[in-house]
Amino acid sequence: MAMEYLVKVGEAESSSSRGEGKPSAGPVYRSIYAKDGLLEVPPHLHSPWQFFSDSVAKYPDNHMLGSRHVIDSKQAGSYAWLTYKQVYDSALRIGSAMRRSLGVNPGDRCGIYGSNSHQWITAMEACNSQAVTYVPLYDTLGANAVEFIINHAEVSMAFVQENKLPAVLSCLSNCCSNLKTIISFGDISAVQKKEAEELGVSCYSWEEFSQLGSLDSELPPKQKTDICTIMYTSGTTGEPKGVIITNGALMAEVLSVDHLLSQTDRVLDEEDSYFSFLPLAHIYDQVMANYCIHKGASIGFWQGDVRFLMEDLQELKPTMLCGVPRVYERIYSGTMSKVSSSGAIRKKLFDFAYSYKLGNLEKGFAQAKAAPFFDKLIFEKTKQALGGRVRILLSGAAPLPRHVEDFLRVISCSTLSQGYGLTESCGGSFTSIGDIYPMVGTVGVPMTTIEARLESVPEMGYDALASVPRGEICLRGNTLFSGYHKREDLTREVLVDGWFHTGDIGELQPNGAMKIIDRKKNIFKLSQGEYVAVENLENTYSRCPLVASIWVYGNSFESFLVAVVVPDKQAIEEWAKQHNVAGDYTALCENKTARKYVLDELNSTGKKHQLKGFEMLKGVHLEPVPFGMERDLVTPTFKLKRPQLLKYYKERIDQLYSEAKESKA
Repeated sequence: MAMEYLVKVGEAESSSSRGEGKPSAGPVYRSIYAKDGLLEVPPHLHSPWQFFSDSVAKYPDNHMLGSRHVIDSKQAGSYAWLTYKQVYDSALRIGSAMRRSLGVNPGDRCGIYGSNSHQWITAMEACNSQAVTYVPLYDTLGANAVEFIINHAEVSMAFVQENKLPAVLSCLSNCCSNLKTIISFGDISAVQKKEAEELGVSCYSWEEFSQLGSLDSELPPKQKTDICTIMYTSGTTGEPKGVIITNGALMAEVLSVDHLLSQTDRVLDEEDSYFSFLPLAHIYDQVMANYCIHKGASIGFWQGDVRFLMEDLQELKPTMLCGVPRVYERIYSGTMSKVSSSGAIRKKLFDFAYSYKLGNLEKGFAQAKAAPFFDKLIFEKTKQALGGRVRILLSGAAPLPRHVEDFLRVISCSTLSQGYGLTESCGGSFTSIGDIYPMVGTVGVPMTTIEARLESVPEMGYDALASVPRGEICLRGNTLFSGYHKREDLTREVLVDGWFHTGDIGELQPNGAMKIIDRKKNIFKLSQGEYVAVENLENTYSRCPLVASIWVYGNSFESFLVAVVVPDKQAIEEWAKQHNVAGDYTALCENKTARKYVLDELNSTGKKHQLKGFEMLKGVHLEPVPFGMERDLVTPTFKLKRPQLLKYYKERIDQLYSEAKESKA
């Protein structure tokens, strides 16, 4: 394989040579940009606090954090900025108040709960200054998540946005053995204070708390091995897992972003600005914010309302933007409808310019050289959708559709990199290189802190040693997490011999770029020994127009599969009308004939897509209520929570199995 973007640093191993029933594994690779060794954090850097204090020394008066304030009820004003020095003084004061007034010690845990704002970053830096571990709290993990995290991480104090105070107060009686202090991002009412104090918890407004600190208190020493943050991730199974990230791992990730940009593009500097809207409670925006701070760049926050996202973007005019596919798809459809309504001649011109530029990008031209004439004439206008100054676009969290990726590269006049990573890999572990067009549709090459290999998954038919290598992506290097907090058992499952097993299936492209093609997690064996990759089946059955959502279930004690289906309301009512079946939507879900009809339609969809006999369904339960977060049946990104679904539908499932066996007998 002539892989121009990878360097092989370790040999492939057969299953027999690895022993202990381990599957075969492909060669170990590094990125071409790390061919002489993985990036290390230099000896003089001990904590992300130094990224901040160094930038304050260099650029004290530079804009650091900006937000828009709504002037009257409708209109938000322009961005108002705090300088590096202002945020630094504020963080020092708050850090010193944590130490002096609350007796918080290095290694203690402090919660941060709220949407992206200057208070969020200030609280984070206050923790960094005192070597305190910050723990982001967020409610998309389900109603009890905040309470669970406070108790599990033993959070003793928390910074809380004003509108999140009621949520914290409502679960306070269950976590006041740990949580002793609440500091509001703004004010806190007398009623709220009283409610908390009755449970022995003291409350402060942001101002009050700042007054308790000073600027001249001594800061504790810091180490690379100190725990910087514990980030809880929404597992599709069971409780949230606390991912432990050290100072060293977070700094290595930030330096690797800088290193790659220096090799392949242009690094950020103090003139650059970044639009922050992905939650700071997640690793992606954490890393980018720390990178901006390291370079003295400006960070502007969105207002926190999706309806004004594009307006905020156009007001800030950032030079760098990290997005997720859903946001980029919105930009795509917005621009396309503008173009369509601009008149026939303009649309013709746009289409011609688009094809011309895309053709040149495909031939290997750099972004700036692909169509400079059309950039001026046509794309100068379209790039205003992103504010007009963007030069670096990053996309992560889910695969970006190919047509959207091509589109953005053409109309934004910016390079675009798609990345792949997990909280456990401290954010990006693979990234495509912005101006290398053949990496389109892939997540590119490993970051310069990481080595990667594929491990075969025989039960899914993925072979890491085949001519087109496919297998589970495994990572090792300097940006891995240090384990799950208080869950040694879960840590041992995924960290084996220094390799982190991601659970994602990758396919290595001929040029060395990685493509994500599947998930490993959801596989089980039926009683006759056949393996079932249930997610693929659900995707296939979802193509049946009668299905709004579906959960397929089986286990190794049974020889066949059953399912719970939320039927498409319109489709099932239409069918009832045609067949004179009486009753509303809920009644139809109870109707035997309707159940049989849905089951038959699902199986004919299965046959059409060449599913095997054991992958067909033998029974189905119709559920009128969509699987929702309020019943804890799905994650915030609508992935099915299988253990919770089983608990919820246990009786139905047992019934489906006994019915199917009776009719067979």
